[in-house]
Amino acid sequence: MKSKKKRNTIIWIVVALVVVIAGYFSFIRPQEQAKRTVTIGIMAGSKQDDEIWKTVSKTAKDKYNVTLKFKRFTDYNQPNKALENGDVDLNSFQHKLFLQTWNKAHKTDLVSIGDTYITPIRLYSKQYKSVKEIPDGGTIAVPNDASNESRALFALKNAGLIELKKGTKLATVSSISKNPHDLKIKELAADQTARSLDNVDAAVVNTNYAQAAGLNYKSAIFVEPINKDSKQWVNVIAAKDSQKNNKIYKDVVKAYQTEKTKQEIKKLYGTAEIPAWDLNFNK
Repeated sequence: MKSKKKRNTIIWIVVALVVVIAGYFSFIRPQEQAKRTVTIGIMAGSKQDDEIWKTVSKTAKDKYNVTLKFKRFTDYNQPNKALENGDVDLNSFQHKLFLQTWNKAHKTDLVSIGDTYITPIRLYSKQYKSVKEIPDGGTIAVPNDASNESRALFALKNAGLIELKKGTKLATVSSISKNPHDLKIKELAADQTARSLDNVDAAVVNTNYAQAAGLNYKSAIFVEPINKDSKQWVNVIAAKDSQKNNKIYKDVVKAYQTEKTKQEIKKLYGTAEIPAWDLNFNK
């Protein structure tokens, strides 16, 4: 009798363990795994960008047990809305000034939790081989949207062509304090600056539009330098302020900021795109 009772007790213990284990795998573990799945909002971009994120995803999974999923956007106004609304956990598409400007305009508190890369803006010319050759009274085309125009004017400042008023952060044509070569600044839509090269002496062109127009970035007559002026153009991974210390999100940043990612960027972009997380911008 005692033997039968003992056997029944063992059976019930085994059944209870099976129920607990089954419950763990059917309910608790999926919840834990869901917490380790991070959705990132990115722009529907190039094959190169997809390859870089593929490398980051592998590192995130292998080293941190974090699964990355992606939501792709075609409109630059959407990824921050999606982050604010909770449709994505993080996004990675914008530079620091864009994020700062967005927060101010939309009264949001999105923050950078890690640097990714910088894509230096460049000055191109079909007529001249150096900045010094641009004639007095020449015309230079720049993008006309706020952030890119400012970036272009800072590039012209660093090229020694103009000076900007002290303390300028978001530059416009009215921010120019000195124009010793009497240059004419022609404001155009960013996607039109490359096409204007037949009609102007030089043009400041974003790398993506230069590539679309068939311009070789190595042919530029001036490249935006890595210094305190260009720090605001570093692209970032962004999160809600309330989630800036989320350990899993920090692991995503670590998975991006690796030597492996550096090598992948170099392989796919050469020097058109530069890993930025350990650059010195205090020059």
